[in-house]
Amino acid sequence: MIGLHVRKTLKGSGKNIELELSLDIKKGEFVTLYGESGAGKTSTLRLLSGLLTPDLGNITVDGSVWFDAEKQINLPSQTRKLGYVFQDYALFPHMSVRQNLEFALTKEQASTIVVELLEFMELLELQDRKPMSLSGGQKQRVALARALVQQPEILILDEPLSALDYAMRVKLQAYILRIHKKFKLTTILVSHDIGEIVRMSDRVVELQEGKVIKTAATADFFGLNKASAKFKFTGEIISIQKEDVVYVVGVLIGNELVKVIADLAEVRQLAIGDKVYVASKAFNPILQKI
Repeated sequence: MIGLHVRKTLKGSGKNIELELSLDIKKGEFVTLYGESGAGKTSTLRLLSGLLTPDLGNITVDGSVWFDAEKQINLPSQTRKLGYVFQDYALFPHMSVRQNLEFALTKEQASTIVVELLEFMELLELQDRKPMSLSGGQKQRVALARALVQQPEILILDEPLSALDYAMRVKLQAYILRIHKKFKLTTILVSHDIGEIVRMSDRVVELQEGKVIKTAATADFFGLNKASAKFKFTGEIISIQKEDVVYVVGVLIGNELVKVIADLAEVRQLAIGDKVYVASKAFNPILQKI
């Protein structure tokens, strides 16, 4: 169990944000932090990891106190049992793939964990290559593997897949889910991609101006339980065109464009750029705004 109950004043170029967090995460959960840019999602990860120090409050993990302002307890980030994966990989360019993983070993650790992770992440054939010679997806697999070297209990992911194309994102989402289950991790993800969130998360926590404004199981959060359907896909509306007495709504689902017939009442609630799910009910396609 993670208990994050802290306050922190974040100084911005425009105005200060008062981060006031009261968040509990169950052991083994996969939770996504969701919200607009500047809501405090990355700062929340940095507070948990020890890269940012709260002004007030406490952080506990499985009964162990990581931070307590009143008792003046603040564990250094390197002693907190978590792995951190960034969007920009943060690999050492002068080191090979294997050396990047070995650098994360503690003095007490055997190197067998490096071999295990190279095999698990399908990196054995790449172990002697430098990061500059790798694709974005390969670099992110190395970053994921390196984050697991010290066998953390918590994995935190700060938009790790946002710079990748759709096909690679889907592949790495599968890797992350395998990692989450195999190593029995508690995983916290920051993402704006609704399809990614729906595929991966148990629960979504929405932040706005530094505060938790909504938290719910993923399907409930996005309203995916409101309709009984044979199938459901998430997508983004990219076109709305009138044809005779009906409208044709173009929805981008992954790399595929799906066209759905809608009436005026449905179209009035929709706009280009809206996130929706496309479902089938009684053999009729339906659109629901997320």
